[in-house]
Amino acid sequence: MAELTYPQVGATRHGPLPGGYHHLRHRSPLPAGCFETAAEAVLSWRLHRAAGVRMRTDAPRATEGVLVTAGLGLGPARLWGACQVVWSEDSATLAGFGYGTLPGHPERGEEAFVVGREDDGAVWFEVRAFSVPDRWFTRAGGPAVRFVQHTYAWWLGRTLRRLCSGR
Repeated sequence: MAELTYPQVGATRHGPLPGGYHHLRHRSPLPAGCFETAAEAVLSWRLHRAAGVRMRTDAPRATEGVLVTAGLGLGPARLWGACQVVWSEDSATLAGFGYGTLPGHPERGEEAFVVGREDDGAVWFEVRAFSVPDRWFTRAGGPAVRFVQHTYAWWLGRTLRRLCSGR
């Protein structure tokens, strides 16, 4: 494992999310019967790329130990954040991963992207995260940074619904 920038490694997997951080939980319903499609989109980075995020990874799938650098924004305004996958799951009812921040990332913490299937067949996608600013510009951004994080989670849910619908 690389040197992560926070001590609560894996807390997004089962919770509770640790104190002292901003918390994010955003759950989106997905179309019935799309669990396999959604799970593959999350684990193969397709979801993030379809949402407009540049993803540099050292593996084609999210598995523990994979290094990821995500780029958000446009052109020279693109912010890059290095992370490492700290847990992943790919079962019949739950699929997803959590990654933690590495030195130089604008935030400090962990974020998870999870697809689940309930006993009644309902399918959902959830983003859960805990983080605090770790660079001067994310500290200066204050509530605007948290707004962007929540909007990003919403956008991922919308993008995954679109992928599940075949659009």
